[in-house]
Amino acid sequence: MLGRPENLPHRATEPPRFDLSDIQGNVLRGYTLPACAYVFVRILDIAKACRLLERTLPMVMTAEPWTTPPLRAMNVAVSYSALQKLGLDPTVLASFPDVFREGMRARAQRLGDRGPSAPENWEIPDFDFMVTVYAQDLANLQVALDEVIATDVEAGVDPVFIQLALDRPTAQDHFGNFDGVSQPALTGSGVIGRPGDGQPDGDGGWRDVAVGEVLLGYEDEDGTLPAAPAEPFDRNGTFVVVRKLATDVAAYRRFLASTNYPGGPDLLAAKLLGRWPDGTPLALSPERPDPATVADPGQVNNFTYESDPLGLACPVGSHIRRANPRDSKGFFEGRLTNRHRIVRRGRAYGAPLDPGATQDDGVDRGLMFVCFQADIWRQFETIQALWVDDGNPFGLGRDKDPLIGEHHDSLGKLTIPGHPPFFVKPVPRFVTMRGGGYLFQPSISALRYMASLA
Repeated sequence: MLGRPENLPHRATEPPRFDLSDIQGNVLRGYTLPACAYVFVRILDIAKACRLLERTLPMVMTAEPWTTPPLRAMNVAVSYSALQKLGLDPTVLASFPDVFREGMRARAQRLGDRGPSAPENWEIPDFDFMVTVYAQDLANLQVALDEVIATDVEAGVDPVFIQLALDRPTAQDHFGNFDGVSQPALTGSGVIGRPGDGQPDGDGGWRDVAVGEVLLGYEDEDGTLPAAPAEPFDRNGTFVVVRKLATDVAAYRRFLASTNYPGGPDLLAAKLLGRWPDGTPLALSPERPDPATVADPGQVNNFTYESDPLGLACPVGSHIRRANPRDSKGFFEGRLTNRHRIVRRGRAYGAPLDPGATQDDGVDRGLMFVCFQADIWRQFETIQALWVDDGNPFGLGRDKDPLIGEHHDSLGKLTIPGHPPFFVKPVPRFVTMRGGGYLFQPSISALRYMASLA
């Protein structure tokens, strides 16, 4: 999502508890700069690549607050192949987790990236690092891009893929839903969590998520330091997952219109997502959208599933209930979900499909999904492989996430509980994986160290 829903209130802020100058700026807070580009880069010459990194370091945005939004900002994340090419000591390389070293391509089958979403169909080729460029407008974005792909690096790097994500006329995603309504609140981040942004505290209230679930070097939900690579990568960094997800909006609209659901297309769309298009949670208002709920920071995320164990209000298999089960049956009042939260920083890309259109226009549109976590396997892969691609944890058998699941085998199904229940089958594939990778976003000091390796 570019921008934010006008009806969604901002969260309050407080002084953070970290050295913000050493943390890259998009981890603790998201940017609202309207123009963005994801630049996937392959290293051709180590010395020249390090010079490029050194030169662009002043443009890498830190987590320090700004009073005036900058014209341009960058953030840098590296793959394991980049660390290898930089010649890090073998003991340092070995300290990175196996999942990161293997990479997303090698683990695609586990993630459900099959059929059209399989790696042989990806658009993004192998790359060594990703530079995310943000700007106030397209002109400033081009200035920043010129710094990354400048000719004076003498072919030291090769930008193998660039994905633009420019400002959109709406804060809705391509399916017509307000995105980014729910985001975990992190302890000490400087952003005060709204009720429901964190974890159930067991007493009917909420508490923030331990920052060590996202940022290395700080206590996690177990009260211990998360496993981290060796110095200088052991503090103020985070692991990154990036996935280009193309959306078939025309198929989505045809599906809603052609499915004979008694509640009609709008309610069916809400049952798939778990929220009405304006962001109203079904758990709070199952019959109709409630603008007052969405506009109230104390209510928009203040819900659990304790009173809806069968999913009569919000289906157990809906997208938001899979992505964050909260206190769903079998998840022990939220204690099982508190080790699987992620911070999402994705943006929609591509022009919207014309309102009412039900035939594809050939335009590439979708979501650049980006998330941060301390442990890719425990956090992202649990959500993607066990909760999105598999229905067993929810007692749903082979049912996949109805909105983002890979239904290429035509076995997609959604059970909408009721008296009687309504079975939506088959659910077509609305989202196709087009490439991505597992990355590590170092601290500023670690980036400076990497630039010195030439």
